[in-house]
Amino acid sequence: MADGNITKDVMYDAVAPDDFESMLELDRYNARSTAFDKIISATHDHFWDPLDTKYIDFSTPWDMANEPLLPDDQIMSLGVPYVLDHLEKTGQKAKFINEMALWNFSSILHGEQGALNLSASLCHVLKDQGAQEYAANQTREEARHVTAFAKYIKARWGRPRPCGQVLQKLLVDIISAPEVYKKIIGMQMLVEGLAMGAFANGFQYNRDPLAKKLFQLVMTDEAFHHKFGKIWADRTIPKMTEDERHLVEDWAAHCFQSLLFNMGSPVQQAGVYRDFGLDPERVQSEVRAIIQNDDARRERLKSQTNIFRVLIKTLFNAGLITERTRAFYATYVDMEELKAEGEKMVGDDIAEEGIKYLQEINFKDRSTKAISIAAE
Repeated sequence: MADGNITKDVMYDAVAPDDFESMLELDRYNARSTAFDKIISATHDHFWDPLDTKYIDFSTPWDMANEPLLPDDQIMSLGVPYVLDHLEKTGQKAKFINEMALWNFSSILHGEQGALNLSASLCHVLKDQGAQEYAANQTREEARHVTAFAKYIKARWGRPRPCGQVLQKLLVDIISAPEVYKKIIGMQMLVEGLAMGAFANGFQYNRDPLAKKLFQLVMTDEAFHHKFGKIWADRTIPKMTEDERHLVEDWAAHCFQSLLFNMGSPVQQAGVYRDFGLDPERVQSEVRAIIQNDDARRERLKSQTNIFRVLIKTLFNAGLITERTRAFYATYVDMEELKAEGEKMVGDDIAEEGIKYLQEINFKDRSTKAISIAAE
């Protein structure tokens, strides 16, 4: 592992980003792996276009001033009496909930931009044609996610919130990392796992039909992106040395902790509290007490769609949690309960229903186009 890539399977072989000469090697053109063929071919079944209203119409209205997008129990700070009492007295609760939703949607948008750039960076380094084609395919799909979430935010709020410092640093670290394992664990497994949990949670709890449709459409893509990381794990982790396993386990734990802090820390949302006449330091202190309450935290993490529970299950199913790191994750979830659930991931059923919806549109369109072309 002179290059730090921990390459255990030839289809994840990588070169330096500026080593284009390696892509011109003649033997490379006859050595394409087939491991990703099903995922690549399936893209036709879940194609959708965020600019085409037959798939999703961003002009659908919603009363942002008076209709909360989420129920109260989905906003942790509403569990603080000081916050809830102030918002109810000033009649700002619905608007506050929607501003907190904007924070979450903005984080998703920035994460999708990170996934787009990460996928594109894999195209420059993965030497296997099949892996490279898959990465190119994912780049295309992530680009439509950026377009779709940007359009939703523009329709509902006009402008996104800035990327949180913790998330921004993690995305920069993952995208700029020369090691392929850091890119795959960080993005294909953890950030994509976070996305699947967030989308499933949004699909279940968001009251806006437009948001529900958006979450489902994006999930039809993300379910396949997650599989790319799982294939890497199945072919790589069992062949690692002890030192290599420690390296990837520590990186996974680092990424998990960064995402946990970004999504769960009230510090980064101080501006929102201030905008509503709340004392950010008081809110942060009382929210932190809720987060640090073991019983309350475990109760929240029992939900199948809790994003951090989904992240831990993603790592567990990939073999990235061992006895060495188990105690760290057991702080957040019951590991035995997680193990008993099996490999099925939250959001799989939602994605399958979404694919059926897309197949009906796409196959109908293909038939119509075929008739039109034949007539010409």
